[in-house]
Amino acid sequence: MSIIQTINDVNNAFLSRRELICNFTGLGGKLKKLEAIDMITKEFKLSGKVVIPIRLKTHVGKPLVTGTFYVYDDEKLAKKHVNPVIFERLEKSKAKLAEATAATESVEEKPEKTE
Repeated sequence: MSIIQTINDVNNAFLSRRELICNFTGLGGKLKKLEAIDMITKEFKLSGKVVIPIRLKTHVGKPLVTGTFYVYDDEKLAKKHVNPVIFERLEKSKAKLAEATAATESVEEKPEKTE
């Protein structure tokens, strides 16, 4: 059984995008947008495409998250259609993740002094 269950998968020819709605079972309150992007990209083999998480909704009393994603072939078209605040938030979370990984790497590289 897969963690990701597809609810709706529509090719929107008018807006030149693919609209995905998926359920993530067992990840209620634990799923972050960047992790959801990675999971969707691997599940649907979307490497090289722009995947934008529009909404992640948790359900009360259930370990379930419903995510809405837009998949674009062209990043310029995505920036034209989608609210720029969404892109700013994604960049901000990517920067925080990069800082955290850099901090953990610098801690691991420092040799411990034994006296």
